[in-house]
Order: sequence, then structure tokens, then C-alpha cells
Amino acid sequence: MTSSELTEAEQSESEQTEAEMPEDENLWLEDIHGDDQLAWVKDQNQKTLARFHDDLFDSIAGDLRTALDSDDRIPMVTKRGDHFFNFWRDKTNPKGLWRRTTWDSYRTEAPDWEILLDIDELAAREDTGWVWAGAMVRRSDNRRALVLLSPDGGDSHRVREFDVVDKAFVDGGFDIPAAKTRLAWLDDDTVLVATETDEDSLTTSSYPRQARVLRRGQDIAEAPIVAEVPRDHVAIFVGSDVRPGDETTDRAVIVDALDFFNSRLSFVDLDEIRTADGSLPTDPEAWSNALTTVDVPTDVEVGFERDLVLFRSQSTWTATTAEVPAGGLAVADIADVKAGRINPRVIFAPDSHTSLQSFTFTRDYLVLELLADVQSRLTVLDLRNDFSTSTLPGVPANHMVGLGAVDKFDPATANDYWMVSTGFLTPSTLSYGTLGADPGDTHSAEVVKPETSGPAVPSPEVVKSAPALFPAEGLSVEQHFATSTDGTTIPYFQIGSEDLELDGNNPTLLDGYGGFEVSRTPGYSPVVGIGWLGRSALGQATTSMPSGRRGVYVLANIRGGGEYGPEWHTSAMRENRMRCYEDYSAVARDLIDRGVASPQKLACAGGSNGGLLVGNMLTQYPELFGAVSCGVPLLDMRRYTKLSAGYSWKAEYGDPDIAEDWEFIRRFSPYHLIEDDRNYPPVLFWTATSDDRVGPVQARKMAARMQAKGIEDVWFFEDTEGGHSAASDNEQTAFTRALSYRFLWNALTGE
Repeated sequence: MTSSELTEAEQSESEQTEAEMPEDENLWLEDIHGDDQLAWVKDQNQKTLARFHDDLFDSIAGDLRTALDSDDRIPMVTKRGDHFFNFWRDKTNPKGLWRRTTWDSYRTEAPDWEILLDIDELAAREDTGWVWAGAMVRRSDNRRALVLLSPDGGDSHRVREFDVVDKAFVDGGFDIPAAKTRLAWLDDDTVLVATETDEDSLTTSSYPRQARVLRRGQDIAEAPIVAEVPRDHVAIFVGSDVRPGDETTDRAVIVDALDFFNSRLSFVDLDEIRTADGSLPTDPEAWSNALTTVDVPTDVEVGFERDLVLFRSQSTWTATTAEVPAGGLAVADIADVKAGRINPRVIFAPDSHTSLQSFTFTRDYLVLELLADVQSRLTVLDLRNDFSTSTLPGVPANHMVGLGAVDKFDPATANDYWMVSTGFLTPSTLSYGTLGADPGDTHSAEVVKPETSGPAVPSPEVVKSAPALFPAEGLSVEQHFATSTDGTTIPYFQIGSEDLELDGNNPTLLDGYGGFEVSRTPGYSPVVGIGWLGRSALGQATTSMPSGRRGVYVLANIRGGGEYGPEWHTSAMRENRMRCYEDYSAVARDLIDRGVASPQKLACAGGSNGGLLVGNMLTQYPELFGAVSCGVPLLDMRRYTKLSAGYSWKAEYGDPDIAEDWEFIRRFSPYHLIEDDRNYPPVLFWTATSDDRVGPVQARKMAARMQAKGIEDVWFFEDTEGGHSAASDNEQTAFTRALSYRFLWNALTGE
């Protein structure tokens, strides 16, 4: 075949040059569970704990554990039928309790909880370190649930069917071995499953690539495959919209995730394929014949709400009837979509300051959660009145307000919602409201006149308020803006003393993320409050830190995130990745220029993609920082696609196996940017053996290479459990975070 006969994609691929693999003296550390490798980890852990596990460490860890175990925390709930379900961890139940209560009981100060499943008791009985990963209660009768349990806190979990009335796993019920499984109820005896059955069932990214229809009592390997995607795609995802009653059509959803940001959604109306006895067929041909693929650009996210099809585009989409802007939201009728007519109507368009973060449906309303210069705003659209709009009141500055439907399937709560309000210094408040309620409604205190012609929007009633878990007196929250290298304005929040002295002598911790369109917003964190904001310097004679200086915490809203919508993210992908690091360093310089901190008093911390961020601060901007805490990080960007789930992130960072991509990737690969004879700030790498998303390998190799070069103050700690969060329970969370804060405080203050 000549090149002229190749498709455009094949020709482009044929012209790509394979990148050379740099020499790597630490490949041996990639054997995660090898005896020699774990011996290296043990030696590193001992050295790190010998240095930092002191009385102050124990004090921080103890305070964090007390806060995380506090009985005064708000038990967030999910309504199913007549009950409100909650998962709870505390000192007595470190692995947690799955439990439920009634509405009348939940409203009291001390609800009467019915214990459904004790994870600590289950782990002891089955001699497995189970970690709760969630539950899916079927809608038909709210009696059976698919319970997800991870054996080590990683992304792989076992799925087992549970009876919430009998409080026991179901004999002969669904039981799927541990894997990165996705599944959804189709009816009482059938689920749609994407899981691992053999090597051919996984993508290169280690996620399932086959969807199967599984009936009760059937072995997963015998369940027929009704859809599959190529191995080089990220994954196949499955879902369903199955509701009680017969008001709407039940649907199954199958998503082909081409990469992290491009996908193709298909759906099946289940009533069209049911057999005469009402059961669902397992014949693959019946499914493929009924499957409707939504024909839109692959960067348009597609969703359903009853007979509405929703579209959210990552870039401007010129459709038949409208131009949908990047980050906008549009809708179309499902009957038209099934007929092949995609005629979207735009119901939200962003501007240069405002972005759509998420949305929630009640029965009759759609609520948009917006950010305006990283300030929270809620807009209500009336589905019965041509999407007329109004604004929910009571959203304070520098706070984040989230909203979720209580239970739109229950007529009694069809338009009710939960509202959670939180701020850096404000403990969370849980409120309950009803959209479109009359002024005398029992859930609402008053009706606020809408700003436009939309529905009346009542103020919600406060149901529960969390207590303060760290001293916030004398602290204030400010928003500032820095200017990046290319002139882009970068917002950031600063939390510190009201009378902060701008002399550069404040121990300051800079946080951020900058990737995958993840927005970092205000929120109450007892971990940050106790671990950093609650600390004050002793002012010892052997240090340069003035007595009484409290920790300052800063959160940077850099590009790569989603604070200003998808273009804020896409502008810092692949070859433009350096913009993330330019933005973050610009915030660091602004803090120094304003006198908040000096380089010796400024630290940065981040995890996962945030670990890659601070890894680049360590290697590219070491002169700006006095310490770096780098958790569960990506660092070796030449081999990241070959480690754990790294292959799935090529759309974000590029493909290092292609020479043209490696040319820009190597500029932000910290493992390859370490130089001899350069001064680096103290650094702590921390990770978890059981992390099956990023994996512990990259942190191991980075620490080993820096130590081999004779660089001082390079510390490493690897916990065994906890997965990518390194937090299988509150004790582990307190331990790993205390280690990070203890290291950082010592580096900045000398204490």
C-alpha cells in the first residue's frame, strides 16, 4: 500500500518518529512488590520517620485524627425510598459503618442510626483489609444494593450484592471479583458490567474495554459481550437511567472513552428490546441493533435527563441550529436525536469571567453551579417555563456552595434539594430547600423575588452545621491576582492573619493542581487548618522566624484547571503545559513581591498531577521555595504511559514515545530535569504501595536519583495501603498529612 492510499490518521502515525528512551538507572524500582524494592522502601521510611517523627509530629497527627473522627461532623446522606443512607468513620470504626435513618430522626441532634454493614467487622471476619468504595441501591424497591469494596484502598474493587433489610450479602447474588469495574442496574436481576475477565478485556490504560449483560447467578466470564472498544482507547464506561414507575423510558448507556477528553456515547431504550416476559435479552445482536450512537464531535459531553439530551462542549461546536460555545450547555429532544437530527438549543453560555462547573436536576428544575472569578453562584432554570432563570440567594463571597437533588423520583421530595455552604474559615452548613415552593412550605423560610422572570426561589432551611475544628480567630480570607509570563491574570486565595506583617517572614504554604479541568475552590479543611493555619512559630533563638507568626495558606487557580471553563484547561495541555508552571511560579513571585513570604519562608505542596506541578517547582524554580512536599506524584514523564494507569493521560500531557511529543514533554519531566551542582530546597516525596492509578514508582525513582547525586534533604515515605489518596482510614490520613506538615514546618521555621 502506498502512502497515498493510507487514511489521514494512518499517514500521520506512519510519519511519527519514535523517541529514544533516556538512560534510567532506577528501572529496578519499578517492580512494585519485589523484595529488594520493598527493602529499599523500608530503609527510606525508617530514615524519614527517624528525622520527623517527634513530639510535634505526634501532636499534629493526634489533632488531625481527633478532628477527622469528630462525632460533630455533618453526616451527609443520600435518600433512597424512606431512608437516608450515610457512610461514617470514627475512632471506634476506622474502616467505617454503612448505615441509614429516617428523616425525622436525621433532623435531630443525635439521629438513631440503623447499622447495615460494619466494614471493620467484615474485614476482621474475612481477613481482608476492606476499604469502602460506595454502594448502588436499586431503584425498584430500594432493598438490594451493589456494594463496592477495595481490598487495599486502590481503584480495584470487588462488587457484592447486599440486602439492606436482611443486612447481609445475598447468597447467589451478584459477586464480581476485584477489578476497576463499572456497572449499573438494568432491572432487579440484570446489570450492565464493564470489568476484567482476562488480559484481552482491558485497555492499554488498565481499564475495562468490554461491556457485558450479566444476569443473577451467571458467571461474569459467561456473560455475553454487548459492546467493546479498541485496546488503545482509555476505557468503556456503562450507566443506566432506570426509574421507578413507567413515566419515562428506562435506558442503558455505553460510553467509548477515546481518550481522557474525547468520548462517544450510545444508548439503548430498554423497552424496545425487552422480551415477551419482560426480561432483557443477552443476545449481543439485539443490543447492537437497538444501540443509538449520538453523532456529535467527540469533545462534546453527552448526558440524559428523561427525554432531554444534554450537550457540553470542550470547544466551540457549530451545530445545525446553534453555535454551542466552549463550556456552554445545550439541550435537544431525545426523539430528534434518535432520528438522527441533532438540533441543540443553548441554555447557558459562559463569558470571560463565568464558567459552568456542574448542574443538578430536580423533577421540574435545572440548577447550574457557576463560578464567577472563582466565586460561587447558583442559577435555577424552570423546565416547565421554557428554561426561565432565577438566582438562588445566600451565596457569600469567598465561599463555595454546592447543591444536589434530594430524591427527584419521590413525588414528596421531587423538587427538594440539599445545599452545602463552606469556606476556608467557615465550617460546612447543610441546608434543605424546595424549588418553586409556596412561602408557607415547611422547608423554606421565605420566598425571594427572582431577578428575572423565573420561578420563585425560597431560602433553604439550615438542617445541620459543623463545628469549628481549628481556631480561626484573627484569620481572614483575601483574593488576589498575579500576572503570568504571557500576561494572563491568575487568581489566588490567601488565608492568613488579619494583621499580617508584609515583611516576608510568614511561613507560607502554596497549594494548587492545574490539570484535567479540576477546579480548586474555597472549602473548610480541618487538615489544612490544624496542620498549617493553626501553627504559630515559637521564635527560637536558633531560627530566623519571628515569634507568633502563624501559617499562611494560599490556593492558586492556575491554568490547566476548570475555574474559567474548558478553555482554561485546554490552553495548558500538551505543548502548552509550561503555562501551568509559569502561572504557579507567578503566584509565588507575587507572594514574595507583596511581602507575604520570602523564598526561604515559602513552601509548596501538591499530590498526583499536583505532585507533577510541585515537582516542576522543585526542578525549574528552586530559587522560589524553601521546601516542597510532593505526594503520589507523576515525575518520570518519559515512562509515565507505561506505569499503572498512565497511558490514559496522553491527551493531557502528550505521548512520550513519539519524538515530536517528547520534545515538549521533556521540558516538564522533573525526573529528567535534575541537574548536578544546583541548589534544591528540602523535598519530601510520599506515596503508597497500593496506588494503582499513578503508582509509587515515580516517587521512588525521583528520590533515588536525587539522593544518588548527593543532593541533601531528600526524604521519602511510602505507606502500604490507601491507594492513590494514601488514606484508607482516618488514622492513615492523619499520619501522612502530619508527616508532610511536620516536614514543611521544620524546613521553613527551623522548629
